Order: sequence, then C-alpha cells, then structure tokens
Amino acid sequence: MEAVAIVTILALGQFILFSIQVGSMRGKHGVKAPAIEGHPEFERTFRVQQNTMEQLVAFVPALWIFAYLVNPLWGAGMGLVFIIGRFIYRSSYIKDPDARGMGFTITFIPTAVMLAWSLIVAVMKYF
Repeated sequence: MEAVAIVTILALGQFILFSIQVGSMRGKHGVKAPAIEGHPEFERTFRVQQNTMEQLVAFVPALWIFAYLVNPLWGAGMGLVFIIGRFIYRSSYIKDPDARGMGFTITFIPTAVMLAWSLIVAVMKYF
C-alpha cells in the first residue's frame, strides 16, 4: 500500500503545483482574486487546475478502493498513468484547449478502469 500512498501524494502534489501556477498567472496578468476571468493564459491555467480537482474527486477513492480490493501495485501503476495524463492535459490545454483530448483520455481511462474493476470484484466477493 506504500506505493499507493506515494502515488496519492504525487497526485496531490501535482494539484498543488497547478494551483501555484494559477497564482503565478494571476500575478503575471493582473487578475485579482476572486476573479476567474481575465487574460486567456490565466483562464486556461485556471481551468486545468479546476479540471484536475474535479478528476481527483473520482481518482483518489478509485485508487484506494482498487488497491484494497484488487492489487496495490497495479493501482499505483494506473495512478502514475493518471499523473502523466494530467501533465499532458495541462501542456496541451494551455497551448490549445481543443488539443486536450489525448491528455484527458489518458487521465480518464485509469480512473474508469479502477472503478469498474473494483465494482466487479466487490460484487463477486459479496455474492
């Protein structure tokens, strides 16, 4: 389970990094809090951070449930794919929001797989 803890910390650290980048863009472009609109570069950076927060809501419980029910090392591996996908999503979205698809897909698939697989295993164990 230590590998799952490490991946969780890395994913949360990535979110903190994205949050710091939002603050940096606020300063760079003079977007005063609590405004969430302003310069396009700020808006794209903010949306990446917000989308990452939304994805973490499903990812973190999926990761821990999967690790408990299925396999912690497989979960940690899928968690690393999630983190890589978030970096790809960030770099592509900031350049061109229309190009975010691959990064989003790389992020979404591990979460969906872990949730579905965990549900199947839980149902099989219950019945």
